[in-house]
Amino acid sequence: MPQIVARNYPQQTARQLSESGIPSLLARIYAARGISEPAQLQTEAGRLLPFDQLKNACHMAALLADAIAQDKKLLVVADYDADGATACAVALRGLRMFGARVDFIVPNRFEYGYGLTPEIVQLAKQLPLRYGNENPSDDGEAAKQLLPQTAGSASNVSQLHPDILVTVDNGIASVAGVAEANRLGMQVLVTDHHLPGDELPDALCIVNPNQIGCDFPSKNLAGVGVMFYVLLALRAELRERGAFAEKPEPNLAALLDLVALGTVADVVKLDDNNRILVHQGLQRIRAGRACAGINALLQVARKSPSQATTYELGFMIGPRLNAAGRLEDMGLGIRCLLTDDPEEAAKLAQQLDDLNRARREIETDMQETALAALENTKPADDYSLVLFDENWHQGVIGILASRLKDRFHRPVIAFARANGNELKGSGRSIAGLHLRDALDLVAKRRPHLLQKFGGHAMAAGVSIVEQHLEEFQETFEAIARELLSPSDLTRVMETDGALETADFSLEVAAMLERQVWGQGFPQPLFEGEFNVQTQRVVGEKHLKLQLRHTNGGMLEAIHFFSTEPMPPTIRAVYSLNTNEYNGNVSLQLIVRHWQEA
Repeated sequence: MPQIVARNYPQQTARQLSESGIPSLLARIYAARGISEPAQLQTEAGRLLPFDQLKNACHMAALLADAIAQDKKLLVVADYDADGATACAVALRGLRMFGARVDFIVPNRFEYGYGLTPEIVQLAKQLPLRYGNENPSDDGEAAKQLLPQTAGSASNVSQLHPDILVTVDNGIASVAGVAEANRLGMQVLVTDHHLPGDELPDALCIVNPNQIGCDFPSKNLAGVGVMFYVLLALRAELRERGAFAEKPEPNLAALLDLVALGTVADVVKLDDNNRILVHQGLQRIRAGRACAGINALLQVARKSPSQATTYELGFMIGPRLNAAGRLEDMGLGIRCLLTDDPEEAAKLAQQLDDLNRARREIETDMQETALAALENTKPADDYSLVLFDENWHQGVIGILASRLKDRFHRPVIAFARANGNELKGSGRSIAGLHLRDALDLVAKRRPHLLQKFGGHAMAAGVSIVEQHLEEFQETFEAIARELLSPSDLTRVMETDGALETADFSLEVAAMLERQVWGQGFPQPLFEGEFNVQTQRVVGEKHLKLQLRHTNGGMLEAIHFFSTEPMPPTIRAVYSLNTNEYNGNVSLQLIVRHWQEA
């Protein structure tokens, strides 16, 4: 059972924030999240960190400006998740604003794996690509046969290979791919945010806040954020060259809806800088100025753009985009984000929604298989879980690992079959174990075990051969036991304490929902004891409740995805929610966890 712990916060800081005009409840919530002065909460675009602090951003801008002036052909090499899709859309939209000839290619994860591989480089050289600087239209059948989604105008097809490859959300580990591009006479510009390995690719230029020697204060930019910063530098470079003497400068703020979506969907830490990016993007979405694709995705999710929050970005739009990369090809998602035609966007968003429904069904089946396999074991005795099933879908194992990690509070790596005897794994971790570093230890101690690996602290991917599965499982478990303590294996639910009676209001709920919450800056959760007055199942899988707070107030509540009856008195962890139903808006508690009082 999770341990419920109220966050500590510096009371003097909370008082100072409150004295500056911030409501007292928000003041203590902010203080508990490391906010020490009101300036950290300012969200004007002008407060973004300067682009010239990002290593090589200005150098890459100069290279791109030269390429535009020389009419060179650029090809964006994307990744197959929501961050990669938004980064690709930002790159194409932004570069075309500046007059670049640019197209995109996105690897099919099941055929080509991750990132700029030698195979993708060779494919890029052969494809009939389109380098128009207008918005993309539908693809020709010849291109679809080679790669399901390429973009551009059918009237401007070129058989010539690109001059420059620009990676987004990948490339920092593509040593072999960059070498192959260099051999074939193509230059490579890498924009990425993943942690570098021991060897960097021999690219013409690398922009990555996590590379050695980069002093950029925020190491938490998503891939889409890195690309946006490169465009900021490019605009400044072109301004210096007089490119806007006779025409207006492109408005890069028009891309912030995509930057916000990719930043939230990639679950990077929402530090001060990222919160500005997300806030600015949400403001555009709420004002009805989002791109057609984001509006269409909100529509299929039955959400209003005017009420959009980080929840809609992370749990409504993000999964629908990711479904394309998980089950088919992310080109579908990228096309949805690139089109300016609302009808085409609606059609593509519906296809993404259908894929997401199929993904959920596959995920449910895989969870049932995994839990059945664990019935004969004692997960509580282990410090990690490593699982494989012959029938698991390669594109969904990451979600499966995440669900099992949440259920058992252990690092989890789930494997699916790739080709032949190769197994591809996706892992999710808990606080206390940096997953990529743990895999690096596996590679150092047993060099024969890992074919390749990479990722972050909380998520990583790895490839092995099937005959090494048991040895990998034993080695990873041994490392987990070294890095984790028994207390790390107890799930802790941090709350912001109890609410005063006056805080149970629609106004407070709306105030909290307007803020930017996410990874590293979590949505407020509260705790308290309640008497359960009524409870009934709604929608076959949710529990609708009437709760009486111990102070006497009656409150509506819901516990999603649970039908387990509650005892008469509970201790609940909950969030405040504005519930809109039949045109009426009311206060509702969303129960996140409960235990008998």
